[in-house]
Amino acid sequence: MKITDKDIAVLISGGMDSCILLSQLSRKYARVFPLYIKNGLLWETIELYWLKQFIKAIHNRNGPIQKIVTLKLPMQDLYQGHWSLTGHHVPDYRSGDPSVYLPGRNLLLLTKATLFCAMNGIGTLALGPLKGNPFPDSSKTFFHSFEKAASLGLNFPISIIAPYRTRSKEDVVRQGRSLPLELTFSCIRPMGRTHCGMCNKCAERQKAFKNAGILDKTTYKNRWSQRG
Repeated sequence: MKITDKDIAVLISGGMDSCILLSQLSRKYARVFPLYIKNGLLWETIELYWLKQFIKAIHNRNGPIQKIVTLKLPMQDLYQGHWSLTGHHVPDYRSGDPSVYLPGRNLLLLTKATLFCAMNGIGTLALGPLKGNPFPDSSKTFFHSFEKAASLGLNFPISIIAPYRTRSKEDVVRQGRSLPLELTFSCIRPMGRTHCGMCNKCAERQKAFKNAGILDKTTYKNRWSQRG
């Protein structure tokens, strides 16, 4: 199969980091393929809705973005009773990073995504973990090891890049300040199509805008930041 360095696939969630990454990479590659992998988590339908709105808004701003590729990797059998499926005891603004850990998430997503890349001749896969991400499947060592294992197991040379691993969330928000960031979605306890404003991820989002010194145009049901 012919491999081209003009194509790239991006693991995308609909959140600010991966959406900003998608926009930036569309300036550098001829074709950018957004990969959205559905695990059956409670926010995915809303997240995918906003992802489509964001891509529609930025399409052809830098370069053409391909139609979203939606793949399925259901996790209900392993995540039974987990808050990400039930909506019960969702980590709120007072919780720390460990509370939002989804076991093996990058391991699972990369497995499906690298297979897609190999089957379509795409030699580079990008994703957007940030500086300070504490989870074991977001480390430089993990990405390097997975890259080697995937290339060997698929008999296909693939490069996995994580350009934001040395950047904070506020740094990334500053890079994307000209984009319609209000069309991205970060909430893990959505209220209809609206951010709840009080969950762990909504608090992280509000802090990032505040620390970046950028107006947050996101619509929230409530605002954690107004409660200190």
